[in-house]
Amino acid sequence: MARVLISMPEKFLDEIDSLALNENRSRSELIREALRTYMYRNQVRNTKRADRNAELLDSLLG
Repeated sequence: MARVLISMPEKFLDEIDSLALNENRSRSELIREALRTYMYRNQVRNTKRADRNAELLDSLLG
């Protein structure tokens, strides 16, 4: 598995570590899940935008 080095404020890292501890998982897994969720939401948002654009184009051409 590849490794990535990121920078963040200590307070934010402390919050991440606390959440990971409360959920009994690693910091890495918590961050991976957060990124997967972000990527999924972005994909849904882009799909909705594409659907709206297609409907608009259809109404203009229709």
